[in-house]
Order: sequence, then C-alpha cells, then structure tokens
Amino acid sequence: MRFVSCTYEAHASAILDILNEAIINSTALYDYMPRTMESMAGWFNAKAAANFPVIGVEDDTGILMGFASYGTFRAWPAYKYSVENALYIHKDHRGKGLGFSLMGRLIELAKEQQYHTIIGGIDMDNAASIALHQKLGFVHSGTIRQAAFKFGRWLDLGFYQLILETPFQPIDG
Repeated sequence: MRFVSCTYEAHASAILDILNEAIINSTALYDYMPRTMESMAGWFNAKAAANFPVIGVEDDTGILMGFASYGTFRAWPAYKYSVENALYIHKDHRGKGLGFSLMGRLIELAKEQQYHTIIGGIDMDNAASIALHQKLGFVHSGTIRQAAFKFGRWLDLGFYQLILETPFQPIDG
C-alpha cells in the first residue's frame, strides 16, 4: 500500500468508478445519476485551481483502492479556513483501515495548508463513516433532518467537525 497524489490521467477512471458505485448503491453521496468521465476533468481542475489535495492509496500493482480530498465548505470569504472532506473506498477494500490512513494524511495536509476546521457531511445511517470520523477526533456538530430524499426515503445529514490548531495567524479579509 502506498499513498499517491491523484491525477486526472492516472486516476480519473478509478475515482469515477468508486464514486459511481457509491451513488448507485449507497447514501454516501446524495446524487441520483452516475457521473461521466467528462465531469472528472472539471472536478480535477477545480481541485487544482483551489490547491485542494486529492490523495489516494494504491495496492502494490498500482490499483487505486480509495481516495480522499477536501473542498470548499461554503463559498463566502469568511469560511476560508474551513473545508469539507470527502473519503471513498472501493467496495472491495472497505474495512481494511484505508479510510483511517487516508483521513490521517488528509488532516496533516489541512494543517500544512493552515485550515482551521474540517467538516464531514455524513448520512446519519452511515455508521462506519461516523465511527471513522469519531475515531479521528471529529465531533458531531449538528444534524439537518430530512435534508435529502433518495431510495424512496428521507435522509438526515449529520455534520462532524475536527478543529485544528491552525492557522497560526488568521486574518480577516
């Protein structure tokens, strides 16, 4: 197992497969329709433009087993020290500790980039993701009841937050 910095050329197809499996079979993503390869170019470009990392973990043969990233939590300037994380593990590799490893590295990157809080928006029925975030020190900071509708039922969206010691000198503006 090794950490990699994901690129469009090397990883877009694998990331797309992981995301689409989650869209089709779970409430980990509140999307209805699978994404297209064309959408991945925009996704990677947006991550690069904002200097947001996309990290992955590959097996010894170079197969992407999972990935993590973060992005804008809310678009207003005063939220500049907050990011929302994303973590997805390929269905064949869940339960192996990859999520914990990826999130640990993502937290380190957020500190390096001087963010102050990482927020995870998690479906409240996703016990595994909630447990993972709590194990990493995230605390439940609120739930929006019936925030989404998928698979014929209402979904509750929980927010889990990890406050970091950074930035060392926050500024307005």
